Amino acid sequence: MRKQILEALLKHAQGNVALHTANIEVYLKNPAGIGEHSDIMEAIQSELDKMAVHEDRLDLLLNYFND
Repeated sequence: MRKQILEALLKHAQGNVALHTANIEVYLKNPAGIGEHSDIMEAIQSELDKMAVHEDRLDLLLNYFND
């Protein structure tokens, strides 16, 4: 059970990192196409902040709970 929980936590964090990375790529490649975000820099920083949370979780899981 422990292994399944840790694997799910890892996959969740990895998925969220991929999601926020994709969002940043969209902003970088086509910033004019995102109408509701007039401040592209703020939008990218927000995505980076969200990504950092999940990167930190990945680091913690791998450093403290990796068998």
